[in-house]
Amino acid sequence: MFNLKLFKNKGVPLYLFIYLIIPYSAITQTLKVDFIRNLENSLNSRDFEFIRKNFRNDKNQNIPKQFSKIINDFPDSKWKIKRLKSIVPNKDILQIKVSGKKLLNGELYLLESNFDYLFSIVNGKADEGIIKNLFTTIRNDDNKIDISFNIPDKVLTGSKYDIDIILNKPLEDVIIAGAIKPHQVDSFFEQEILLEPLASGGVFKITRAPSKPGIQIWSGIIAHPDGMITFTKSIDVVDEI
Repeated sequence: MFNLKLFKNKGVPLYLFIYLIIPYSAITQTLKVDFIRNLENSLNSRDFEFIRKNFRNDKNQNIPKQFSKIINDFPDSKWKIKRLKSIVPNKDILQIKVSGKKLLNGELYLLESNFDYLFSIVNGKADEGIIKNLFTTIRNDDNKIDISFNIPDKVLTGSKYDIDIILNKPLEDVIIAGAIKPHQVDSFFEQEILLEPLASGGVFKITRAPSKPGIQIWSGIIAHPDGMITFTKSIDVVDEI
């Protein structure tokens, strides 16, 4: 039987991987194949000098610190980058996939993160970056838990919408715990979330989108006898779909 006492009144840190991408300096606004390759190679080779030189770095976009945090948590993380067609004038968009693993207290944690990065190049450096379509999981269950995440990518301002995290395999008398909460966009790395016993097979929430366009981020956790899964999902809040 799963012991919920282990989680009672205990905050569980969620590592929220909201990655900011560091494009190489470019003379024009047009990204080329060799640029994508150089960027991917630099991220995979942990080229911190590349980061310092090619990304705007101020108190709002402290890229070296953020990148160091990712490397420290998942030293073997692998980055894959693909350029997408952008319909926004003077903006480029990259599709980013990050995977990694780490051993902690004898347990193997797997990271999977997918997101798009929309940005401009200003004075030869990446600037005005926006994370879109972010979905990150960190799990230590060796993918044994059959779970579905039904969270929309885009919602209308002020509209109600559902967030459903469903355990597909019947649980019978197994007890699980979990929680979900909104995440502050300007808090990049971790926050605490309190686990609660779940009466049903997952997390089911009805919420309302903000009244103004922007990005809403949700973070949550599922604790199961086979392991634990944390997740982070961004949702675009728009005036029209």
